[in-house]
Order: sequence, then C-alpha cells, then structure tokens
Amino acid sequence: MKERLSRVRLAGYAPYSKQAAFHEAGARYRERLFRAGNQLGKTVGGGAEAAYHLTGKYPVWWKGRRWDRPTHGWVGGVTGLSVRDAPQKILLGRAGSVGTGMIPMDDIAGYTHARSVADLVDTIRVRHVSGGISTASFKSYESGREKWQAETLDWVWFDEEPPEDIYTEGLTRTNATGGMSWLTFTPLLGMSSVVKRFLSENSQDRHDTVMTIEDAEHIPAAERQKIINSYPAHEQEARVKGIPILGSGRIFPVLEADITEDPFHIPRYWPRLGAMDFGWDHPFAAVEIVYDTEGDVVHIVRSYRVREQSPAIHAIALRPWGAWLPWSWPRDGRRETLEGAGQALAKQFGVHGLSMLGTHAQFSDGSVSVEAGLMDMLDRMQTGRFKVFKHLNDWFEEFRLYHRKDGRVEKIGDDLMSASRYGVMMLREAIVNPAEFKSARRSGAQSDPLAGFR
Repeated sequence: MKERLSRVRLAGYAPYSKQAAFHEAGARYRERLFRAGNQLGKTVGGGAEAAYHLTGKYPVWWKGRRWDRPTHGWVGGVTGLSVRDAPQKILLGRAGSVGTGMIPMDDIAGYTHARSVADLVDTIRVRHVSGGISTASFKSYESGREKWQAETLDWVWFDEEPPEDIYTEGLTRTNATGGMSWLTFTPLLGMSSVVKRFLSENSQDRHDTVMTIEDAEHIPAAERQKIINSYPAHEQEARVKGIPILGSGRIFPVLEADITEDPFHIPRYWPRLGAMDFGWDHPFAAVEIVYDTEGDVVHIVRSYRVREQSPAIHAIALRPWGAWLPWSWPRDGRRETLEGAGQALAKQFGVHGLSMLGTHAQFSDGSVSVEAGLMDMLDRMQTGRFKVFKHLNDWFEEFRLYHRKDGRVEKIGDDLMSASRYGVMMLREAIVNPAEFKSARRSGAQSDPLAGFR
C-alpha cells in the first residue's frame, strides 16, 4: 500500500490556504509569483500545478486555470543540479524512483535524459486525460538566454528566481498560446528587477502570493521559533516570511516582532482616530488607531484596503467602526472628481456618513513633511510606542516591503503605511466614543466623565 500511494502522490495533495490561493489566481492572472520562505511548500505547490496541467486530472476543489487538451511547458532552475534536486524530484521522484513524484506513475509515457548532469531529465512525456500527450522540458538559467528561445509553450514554471532576461524570454514563449508563467522562490536577492516586476509595477496580469512560516501547517508551532533562530539574523525574514532582503533601503528597519501584539480588550476611555489614504487604481486604505495617552503608545487595531471602489462603498465598510469616529485624510482630499460631480473627495466621504476632520493631515505647526511623519513612526517603533494587532496581514505585507529607491520613498504598495502616517500626524484629534461619556453620566459619575473606566 505504501508503494502504491507513493505512485499516486498527486491525488493526495491537499493544499494549505496560501497554496490554494496561488492556484486560484491562475484563473485570472498570466504571471504569478509564489513568494515564500524555505521549506514551506512553495515548490510542492508549483509542482502540483504543473502536474495538473500535464495530466488534465484537476481535483474537485480546483479553481485555477484549466486546459482540456495536452499542454507543453518548461521547468527552470538555477543549475542542472538544482533542477534535478528540486522541481524534477517534485514532479518525478528521486533518481531511481521515477513515478513517485507529483506525476502519477501510470501517466508517465516516457522521458529522455539530459547529457550534462547525471540523472537529469531533459523532457518528459505525460498522458493527458483527453487522450493526447503533454510534454515538459527541464532547463537551467546557467545555460543562458539562447537556450530559452524558439519554442511555443502553454506554461513556464521558474523554480528559484531567474535573471530578468531569462524570465522575459520564457514568458515570451507563452505569448502565442495565451499561456502563463509562475515563479516559486525565496527572495534572497532582495528587490531585484524580477521581484520589483511583481511588487512595484502596476499590472492586471500579475499576482503575488506570500506564504510565511505561520502558513506552513506541517510545521508544529513549537518548532517554528527553532527554525527561525537557525538562520542568520539578516536572512530570517526572507527565509521564514518570503520578505525580500531590503538592507539599508528599508524605511522601518525594525523587527516585526517588536511592533506586533495580540488583540486585547481596549479600555473604553482610550481615544480613537480613523485615517485614510485615497486611491482608485492603487488601493484605497484605512486604519483605526487607538491611542494610549498615558503611555503615549499608538495601537493600529483595524485596517481596510480595497481598490477600484467609490467613496460610497468604502463608507459602507467603514461606518461600522463608529459613526462618531473622526477621520484624518491627505491633502489630495481637497481635489474635485468627476464621480463626485465636482465635489472634493473628503466631502464625498462626509456626505456618506463619515466624520471627516475639518482640515487635511498636518502637524500642529501646519507642516506636512513626509519624512517627518516617517521618522515619528520609526521613533515610536524603536521605543515600543507603536503596536499593530498581529492579524492585520495587509498592514504587515506593506510594512515588510516599504523601502526607498535612490533615496526616495517608493510610492508603490504604501497605502496602509500612508494612512497610518496621516493618523499619527493627527493624534491630537483622537477622541473617546461620546457614548462612553453618556454611560458615565448615567452611572452617576457627573463630576468625572472618565470615572468608572480607569
């Protein structure tokens, strides 16, 4: 039974939530990046996808792209050895045990060996459920761009990060078929041109899935910290969270653990403030800040990020945070828009029931310096006076990638960071829920509206 099960591994593949999200994105996006730490399941996910397209044996839970005919693809890696020991092993099994990988033994119609590396396969032929034969060829980046030319393909899988010229050459092979590409790697090369393609360039064709050690369900919680501690400090975030190594370009060079906190019951007398950053093609973003005035600690307790929606839709989502909640907003909120019939953005949100502050975000002296705002946030982070609820994944996703390019803040993927900055600039406008004062008065604390809450 053990031998039999080893030869039908694909049937037993049950993806983790992040692997499933990566697969599902294939139905909409032509280019996908599965960015994850080491040994978390990114190559397994990439290999399962290749096996499904080669065999046509899509499972009932599959929501990704489908082909109802045989497909032809390439699988790439850094060297011949790394191709043999990673993607080839996932698809075919170890050397001498072909048929124990993701491609079922009975579906392997044949394969040929490459001449360069022992046990390296050149091309594999796979039986497709439609009755035809699919093919997949294994290639290395070290062979050069020329080896990635002159072919028409349905898909290309890059396991480990490729040089930009090889990536674009491989993607070009799929143009005629309307095919796709996907990459699975840990971003140890930092904000390379390939990483920037997915993280810093707006495109409706690209999707980025991030998988951290917390998403790897096969790793016991008790073992995770041991794994983290086994890596050099400067590589930990890349190897366990898939965060590109940003070095001196990172805007907030602090450990994520230093600003993360578990959600807790918030004292009713702590003032609150909402803050937003307007957007359409790049997302509209909002955060709720709770301010511990006694400890001078900012707590980010809620976040919201959505693109291509009107102020009315955003207001519907944000009103449940509290109709009384004051909202900080940026200078561009004074701009008029066609959708608002010539009405300024900030006023449009006010019309839809949000309590917008009377002026845009600024310091008490009227200045609006971005650098001053960032340094204020950084100072708070470094001194334990800036905390974020740990379940706010969108917020931490931006925090991890927030960086400078040529000394300037990279204005891509910074929506929640900007909203947070606007909130910190206007902390003086944070207020306690008025209902709490009414409750205090009803309890008999007429002389002290905060009595009973301390």
